[in-house]
Amino acid sequence: MIRPQDIRPVGENELLIIWEDGHRSLYAAKDLRLQCACAYCVDEWTGVRVLVPDAIPADIRVREWSPVGHYGIRFQWSDGHNTGIYSFENLRRLCRCPSCAPGSGESPA
Repeated sequence: MIRPQDIRPVGENELLIIWEDGHRSLYAAKDLRLQCACAYCVDEWTGVRVLVPDAIPADIRVREWSPVGHYGIRFQWSDGHNTGIYSFENLRRLCRCPSCAPGSGESPA
């Protein structure tokens, strides 16, 4: 499993993760917030997303983050949400850079 080497904010609404293999993933904060898979955002029984995208402010920011074990990160969001755990594997899969975007033909390491 590839782990983050560095995590840092970029401007007000983006987050950069530099991975151990040197790959750089830049995420819009709102896009990350919308991917939260906690029980408040996704129904535990059906797997249906219950988070309403329009309820997330366009200017949402990551206020802070902390590691969860050796596999993920918990974000504290400016809207007060903090229950989601983002696994490293899922974060890497969410990267939308040209080499990681679906259909690019390349697979993230």
